[in-house]
Amino acid sequence: MQFPTPVTVKWIAEFINAKLLGNMDGSAKGINEIHKAGPGDIVFVDHEKYYEKVVNSNATSIIINKETNVPEGKTLLIVDDPFEAYSKIVNHFRPFEPSEKMISASAKIGEGTTIYPSAFIGNHVTIGKNCIIYPGVCIMDHCILGNNVILQSGSVIGSDAFYYNSKKNREIWYKRMPGCGRVILEDDVEIGAGCTIDRGVSNDTIIGRGSKFDNLIHIGHDTVIGRNCLIAANVIIAGVVTIEDGVTIWGGCIINKTLTIGENAILLGRTGVSGNLEGNKTYWGVPAQEAGIVKRELVWIKRIPKMWEMLMKK
Repeated sequence: MQFPTPVTVKWIAEFINAKLLGNMDGSAKGINEIHKAGPGDIVFVDHEKYYEKVVNSNATSIIINKETNVPEGKTLLIVDDPFEAYSKIVNHFRPFEPSEKMISASAKIGEGTTIYPSAFIGNHVTIGKNCIIYPGVCIMDHCILGNNVILQSGSVIGSDAFYYNSKKNREIWYKRMPGCGRVILEDDVEIGAGCTIDRGVSNDTIIGRGSKFDNLIHIGHDTVIGRNCLIAANVIIAGVVTIEDGVTIWGGCIINKTLTIGENAILLGRTGVSGNLEGNKTYWGVPAQEAGIVKRELVWIKRIPKMWEMLMKK
């Protein structure tokens, strides 16, 4: 999430009651999670095993619960509970805003767009021209739709990320990360019935121009899907996945978190993906392998009983 205007690290320190180390005169443009952080961003870390990775990430300011070496130009904001400090910043710049109407007065809706009865359009949503929003669709706060987007009945755009801060030394082990990200559907995207697309935790979940979804598909937080992708029913894609342009994913595939699928790859039905996949190849199986190799292996497996029989006869 980007702040409306940059804020000084001194203001942030005072706001969250933090001790400053490093660059005292810096400023922050926004707040982000480590997967998506860039220059000018604030991130937080509260696990010692991640200190070095986060402090040396692209982020400029780090909320942390321990003094450590500070790279040149960066700022440490030291607090007892970095998660609570992070949450306070998010809730300040993106506070909860209840809705009292099916279509929020703050929503911007383009010319020629049709919104059917019982569709819900949240606060500060932007919808482009000539879109069709069918009954029962929910578009949650701050989401952005381009032109010529079609959303079939029952789909939810911008639901909260399934993303929790975990600590087993407290009564409630899992605390939800307050979400301040968005979902962006670019021009000519079509989403089938009963799909769920989670907003980014602090960045954006993006579906690229011309991509088409079947029914009952789930897309996790901060995932970026490229242009002209085709995704069939019952596909599950976890968070922080990058799917490049032109990828085809057939029914029932499951894709694990924080990986990349290269452009023009094809995933045959019920493929399970646990690692990065190169583009311009066809995959099948669990774990995913090149489809031609898997099929040849199956042929040989079917021959094993006969080969064993022949061997025993000798």
